[in-house]
Amino acid sequence: MSGAATLYGLCGAAVIGVGIYGFLVHANILRRLLAFNVIGSGIFLMLGAAGSRAPEAGPDPVPQALIITGIVVALSATGLGVAILVAYARASGSPRLPEDTEDDPA
Repeated sequence: MSGAATLYGLCGAAVIGVGIYGFLVHANILRRLLAFNVIGSGIFLMLGAAGSRAPEAGPDPVPQALIITGIVVALSATGLGVAILVAYARASGSPRLPEDTEDDPA
């Protein structure tokens, strides 16, 4: 991998780490859904870095196609997750899961 691809890969790993931290720390389901999307974005960034080739050869089109498809799937899954979250919050009156209702400042 070239220097730029290594930098993108490391940034992707950092974004995944931030997403995992957000997923573990927050009890609010919407924040967990957003943290899960951040994890997915980091994975897309790492996949793009892994698909790099020599600068004169250009990027590999297969990882690019996978990333575009993954973004579309992530968008539709996020919409479904938000719809389920809204239905759950209306039914239960709380945006938190029952086991996460202990004192959480977030």
